Amino acid sequence: MIRSILGAAGLAITLGAWLPAAEAQQAACSHRGALDDAYCDEDRDLTADPPQDPARFRDPSTLVFAYTPVEDPALYANQFRPFLEHLTACTGKRVVYFQVTSNAAQVEAMRSGRLHIAGFSTGPTAFAVNLAGAVPFAVKGGPEHYESYRVQVLVRADSPFQSLTDLKGKRVAHTSATSNSGNLAPRAFFPAQGLVPDQDYRVVYSGGHDRSVMGVNAGDYDAAPVASDVFGRMVGRGQVKGENIRVLWQSAPFPTSSFALAHDLRPELAAKIHQCFFDYRFPEAMRRDLGGNDRFWPATYLRDWEPVRAVADAVNAPYTRANFDAEARAEEAAAARRAQQRQQQQAPAPGTPQPAARPQ
Repeated sequence: MIRSILGAAGLAITLGAWLPAAEAQQAACSHRGALDDAYCDEDRDLTADPPQDPARFRDPSTLVFAYTPVEDPALYANQFRPFLEHLTACTGKRVVYFQVTSNAAQVEAMRSGRLHIAGFSTGPTAFAVNLAGAVPFAVKGGPEHYESYRVQVLVRADSPFQSLTDLKGKRVAHTSATSNSGNLAPRAFFPAQGLVPDQDYRVVYSGGHDRSVMGVNAGDYDAAPVASDVFGRMVGRGQVKGENIRVLWQSAPFPTSSFALAHDLRPELAAKIHQCFFDYRFPEAMRRDLGGNDRFWPATYLRDWEPVRAVADAVNAPYTRANFDAEARAEEAAAARRAQQRQQQQAPAPGTPQPAARPQ
């Protein structure tokens, strides 16, 4: 996965510079908790401390920003353009948008040092903290509080399903292996409701919340657990009609996507970015596209992500490198299956006459 971001030569250079620093950090660190060996957590806030050696602080001339691929990455590139223009003016540094196609790629981009500021989806936030040195500091929200979402199980409005137990043996789509609302929370919550994923139904990964919603709408899936905020935005944009889809079940609220910085940015730069976030008010188009939110609220991984960590504990899915690698492979396999299905759908039926070759 790292090679797909950096390339073989870049990987060798990055790891060559990183390994001695990691060894020094490991020798000097007395507590790291769940963090990877490259990071230390002396203050016990569950996130990576800044480097002890000032020479290891980074002050890039161009800041790279990415937002979670819960929906079409190109869609968010357009929606966040006014904010990135604000960040450029506020920090005095060029800020560019980096489109990521999977949660795993986004985490690896920050770990490799190629990503400085990121909006991580709720579940992958914990992988980014433990494996990539991400330090969450903000959540988008409205005038009163930051945004939360619920896990909602969607079915077609005209379907016969009235409870989760009615979904036994049906085609239920989860979003991706690392998703809190699209996979981990359903695995934690559904058994108490009489429905056990991978036992009462075979989990099918759609590849994203928007794909799950569209799949239910089209009848490709009988049901799908998704994040309520994504579903609400899709209805608001007219991508699906709300009256065509019914919420079969929903959970208690979770925090929505975190905004995080790489742990090793120069402290003055990190403080400036924090200020730029909290001083910003979304323009009208951005408010409309982002579910009515108009600002960023302070948040911490220690406090605000506690219910997310509790879900992971409930399903015995700690945010470790081994689980990350396994879930990244699951994401890649699901993407490969979707690509194969698209090729099959686009291929001409057997016996279909092919156009004659044009003379040269």
